[in-house]
This record gives sequence, structure tokens and C-alpha cells, in this order.
Amino acid sequence: MTPMKILALVLAGGEGSRLYPLTAKHAKPALPFAGGYRIVDFVLSNLVNSGIFSIYVLAQYKPRSLIEHIRAAWMLACRGPKRLVNVVLPRTDVEPGCFKGTADAVYQNLELVERHRPDLVAVFAADHVYRMDVRQMVRFHVERAAEVSIAAVPVPVEKASSFGIIGTSADGRVTDFQEKPERPVPIPADPERAYASMGNYLFNPAVLAELLQQAHRHRETDFGRHVLPRARCSHRVFAYDFAGNRVPGVRLHEERGYWRDVGNIETYMAARQDVSGQEPRFRLINHEWPIHGGSYRRRAAKFADRMIRAGALATGRSPAELGALSSRKRESKPRTQAGEPTRTVL
Repeated sequence: MTPMKILALVLAGGEGSRLYPLTAKHAKPALPFAGGYRIVDFVLSNLVNSGIFSIYVLAQYKPRSLIEHIRAAWMLACRGPKRLVNVVLPRTDVEPGCFKGTADAVYQNLELVERHRPDLVAVFAADHVYRMDVRQMVRFHVERAAEVSIAAVPVPVEKASSFGIIGTSADGRVTDFQEKPERPVPIPADPERAYASMGNYLFNPAVLAELLQQAHRHRETDFGRHVLPRARCSHRVFAYDFAGNRVPGVRLHEERGYWRDVGNIETYMAARQDVSGQEPRFRLINHEWPIHGGSYRRRAAKFADRMIRAGALATGRSPAELGALSSRKRESKPRTQAGEPTRTVL
């Protein structure tokens, strides 16, 4: 496949109210996770490891720590004249001076698409823990002549009501998009599971602009609730099965296709437990598909421990009951790379 020019827009503006008090001073993507990493480091590492280096992080809620982290840590992962990780805040020269939703955040930044003239636009969520080779999703998108592709992870039907659920035909074409439905549509070949949207999308640039302009006219602001349900009726929209994505360096004891939405304190603690122990379900250290951005790991790890204690108090449980999770002990020291400072758009 001919190399494609891809622009990535990372949605990092969520308030993370279900993670309070951990998010009292931080946006959800900027929360320390484990080993000195922030939650946003996972999506950024997946993009960089996949050869995608034009990245804009769309931030809004309490962005200071997110901006400081990307300035300080991500300069180590982005080096070169065509490599950048920029933070973009809502425009203040127009009303209402904020992002009203995920789709509105991208709509306000369509000028970036026009400026870069990419072959594809990747719109990815900033608040999940996982490893993903985005190139495999791009190959899927091209082979099916898709106009929009949605990354989908199979989840048990009984747990699917917590997610945006994608209904598909046998060939993967999206036939339905349900936001947290009471009766989720199962996968055609697997009635015990349903496709949950990962919040990661690939768009042909012209199609993205068309869909967002249409949504703006209808005062629609969200991808999951508005743009994607409409798009499936008018464009070639496909679901990419994340279960088939493979990255190098994953150990036999790890969970294949690991993906977690750390949306509340319990799931945040559970994901931290998944990276702990001698044979974790998800290893933070993988030299063949590294997690970047951990330059200040010790300081962030200590802060993460304080956040854990705050989370225990918030839920009325002891830290031991939530997993007795400590991020001070890791398997090895992180690798560092030379780099240059990133630029921040304010």
C-alpha cells in the first residue's frame, strides 16, 4: 500500500466528572496512570509508533497539566521537521468560546485539515489504555474503499449497554449506531458479543468536512450521538474489528486486544491492576511498541499514588480493596529518545 499522509486530531477535552476528585485539577487525559505515564500517552504512542507524526491534541477542561506534560515529555518522541504534537484550545474570538462536543471540537479546527491536506484524518479519543497499530486500520479502510471507519472492540452483550454500539452487516459495513442502548445489537457471527465503539475514527477529509458542516447546520455537536448515525445512511461506513489488530512484543500471558475505557474510579483502578504483577494482562514495558512520554516517571508515579489514595477516599474503600496498586515498582527503566520541544497552539 502506498504510504498515506495522515493528520491526527486527538479528542482530549473531556471533563471526566465520573473520575472526580482525581480530575479536580486535571483533565481526564492528563491523569497519571502507572509507571509515570499519563492516560494521553497511550493514544499518542500508538499514533507515533504507527508513523503518524502530525498530531493535534484538542483540549479544553483544565488544560494546564496536559499542556505542560506534552511540552515536557513529548518533545522526546517527536523529532524532525515534519513531526509535531500540538495542543489546541477552543477559539476565543468566536462564540461560545468552547467545544460543545466531540464533533464541534473537530469542526472548529477544520482549518487544520485544509492546511495539512492529508489523505486521511484520524480522529482518536485520548482517554483509553491500549496498544494499536493504526496502519492496520488504515489498510482496512483503503481495501474496503471506506469513507469512514470506526474502530470497534467486541464486548459481552450483557456489558454492552455502557458503550456506543455498532451494528454491522456480515462484511463489516455499519448498519446501526446506538449510544448506550438497552438492547445492544450483537455481532452477526457472534450473538454473545457486540461491537463497542472505541472512539477512534478514520475519515476521508472531504467526507469529514461535509459531515461536520451538515452537523453544524443542524446544531449537532457529537460524533457518537449525531454525526456517525447520520453518516451510515449516506456514506460508506465500516467497523474495523480491533480484535484482529496485532502489535509486536506482546507476551503470551498478556491479553490480546487489550483495551480499557477508564471512565470512572473503579475502572481506572482495575486498569492499573491490569498492568501490575509478574505477568500482567497489559505490560507497560514493550521495547518493540514502546509507550512514550514517560520522561518524568518518578515524579508522576508519586503523584499517581496520591491520586489513588484520594480515589479510595472518594469511593469509601481502602486502597487495598481497590487493588493495592503501586506504580513505584516497574519491570525496568523507560527508554528515552532524543528530541526537540513540541509547539503549543493557544
